[in-house]
Amino acid sequence: MKDPWRPNIVHLYVKLADNADLDAVSLKIRDVKLHHVSGRFAKRKPVLFLFPMSRWHLYSDFKGGVNRGGRIQYVWLFGIIGMFVLLLACINFMNLSTARSEKRAREVGIRKTIGSSRSQLIYQFLSESLLCVLMAFVISLLLAQLALPFFNQVADKQVNIPWGKALFWIVALAFCLATGMITGSYPALYLSSFKPIKVLKGTFRVGRFAAVPRKVLVIVQFAVSVVLIIGTIVVFREVQFAKNRPVGYGRQGLVAVPTVTSDIHKNFEAVKADLFKTGAITAIAEAPSAPTVNTSGTSGISWPGKDPNVNVDFAQNAVSFDYGKTIGWQLAEGRDFSRDFLTDTAAIIINQTAAKFMGLKNPVGQIIYDDKDPIQIIGVVKDMINDSPYDPVQPTAYFLSKGPGDDVLLRINPGKSATRSLDKIATVFKTYNPGQPFEYRFVDQEYNKKFGDEERYGTLVSFFASLAILISCLGLFGMASFMAEQRIKEIGVRKVLGASVLNLWGLLSKDFVALVAISLLIAIPAAYYFMYKWLLHFQYRSDLAWWIFASTGAGALIIAMLTVSYQSIKAALANPIKSLKTE
Repeated sequence: MKDPWRPNIVHLYVKLADNADLDAVSLKIRDVKLHHVSGRFAKRKPVLFLFPMSRWHLYSDFKGGVNRGGRIQYVWLFGIIGMFVLLLACINFMNLSTARSEKRAREVGIRKTIGSSRSQLIYQFLSESLLCVLMAFVISLLLAQLALPFFNQVADKQVNIPWGKALFWIVALAFCLATGMITGSYPALYLSSFKPIKVLKGTFRVGRFAAVPRKVLVIVQFAVSVVLIIGTIVVFREVQFAKNRPVGYGRQGLVAVPTVTSDIHKNFEAVKADLFKTGAITAIAEAPSAPTVNTSGTSGISWPGKDPNVNVDFAQNAVSFDYGKTIGWQLAEGRDFSRDFLTDTAAIIINQTAAKFMGLKNPVGQIIYDDKDPIQIIGVVKDMINDSPYDPVQPTAYFLSKGPGDDVLLRINPGKSATRSLDKIATVFKTYNPGQPFEYRFVDQEYNKKFGDEERYGTLVSFFASLAILISCLGLFGMASFMAEQRIKEIGVRKVLGASVLNLWGLLSKDFVALVAISLLIAIPAAYYFMYKWLLHFQYRSDLAWWIFASTGAGALIIAMLTVSYQSIKAALANPIKSLKTE
């Protein structure tokens, strides 16, 4: 290799000595590459550093040589969402506990009269809360164990509950304790504050503002639920938007076969001839990789008029003849590589992004330079998505390869059975390379894997959103039931005076509709802000359409109305004689 220190395509793995310090070693090797490159490459000040294996999975995102996080962002995201869902459950408990305040007021009055202090009452209510949380924890462990197979399938993980780990039980019980204290604190303080004299004399009434905290909690519940629902819709739209983006080549029926040795390359023409005889393929070529990824880059390309201070990395692919025919790329200008032109060994094909970046209005036929070697542009292909479908297309150059490729690309005959064709292909490859197992990858499946993470995250968020709206509706259902019970005498009087079921339904429902409407006024701007920030991570992104917010808001109102209507209509249909007689 002419300049062995310049390429960045090699992964270097290092095992440190037991007594070595990672940061100290990184500091020592920092400028090693800088001392071995020269000219404009040295001006870019390349830096070497060690990156520990323990951070590969969660902190693998680098931009400009700086670690920007990675999957750890999703760990935090789902952790926060989980906390919000738990918060909704806590809000329900607080709501229903304080809503039943009049029923428990006499109990508080009697306990205080016989000598119970407020601290004892607080302890009692907190104990009730902790008991509920512990019971819920036991049930949640059972449900979690039952749901694990499904969760592992959706998340593409192998997660197990660490039953035998002491740390798991310590953290879980501490979490239960914290949840119980948070859940029971407000009801305990509120219920223990009742005055025994007023309660026992029958003059106790909850204040006109007593329901305000409960209403605020209902608003918070629905606001969180709406934000999660909008987030789910936006995530799925972004995935579909990227999926529908034109890729610039034909994925269907394209297969990549890895070549570990050079045996296939040495006998490439014979392999090609035998494969065509089987009728299993319609095209074959060698390449550094499948077209779903760029494995190599160069900053050595220059052209007339280039700013000497501008450094840009071009993706480069050293391919064989028939590469374009095999993958089905689309020529915008010029021609493909051809065996009829001996000069094509010093030719280059670029994509539209590269031509635009270089400012070449008529690129075909122009001479540019790879380092100092002159090369002629013979064609311009339409942009292809080689890396992330969410990012802009990188300027890309294609050369004729002088050596073996890491992959052999095959276009399977669409008129033949794919399974039988692969069997025939395997036989030919084993004939010329018997020491290597035959392996293959379908390019369309490789491309779809690029959406796997986002699809899984969207699915998990949708589960959280469904759970959140369910919890919110349960809380709303309980509140509606309590309010209908509290106003049963009023409902009886109104029915006797001629109020219709529709009138009573509107009377009992309007307060809840107002609460949900307020939650929408809070949730929609918040969701827009967070999802707008999230979409900024993608260069190629969908828009935040107005119908997402409108449909989510309408859906939340409909769900709230259906939840409340059951209790409202049930109370409105009740016999007024019975309610007035018993009340």
